[in-house]
Amino acid sequence: MSEKVQGPASYFPSIEKKYGQPIQHWFDALEAVKDLKHMEQVAWLKSEHAMGHGHANAIVGYWRAKNGL
Repeated sequence: MSEKVQGPASYFPSIEKKYGQPIQHWFDALEAVKDLKHMEQVAWLKSEHAMGHGHANAIVGYWRAKNGL
């Protein structure tokens, strides 16, 4: 029995389905704005990629934690 994915990663299947890109695509995209603050990165995903706030926040939160930011 596998444990249910929780936290930001729980959004990943719906993000991939809605935006048609694997999660790694969004992690790679964040490299271009890695010097911005968390909410600035969220705003960037929203404005430049028409991503919803919850999805953008989940991606940024996970990516920043994974990268020790």
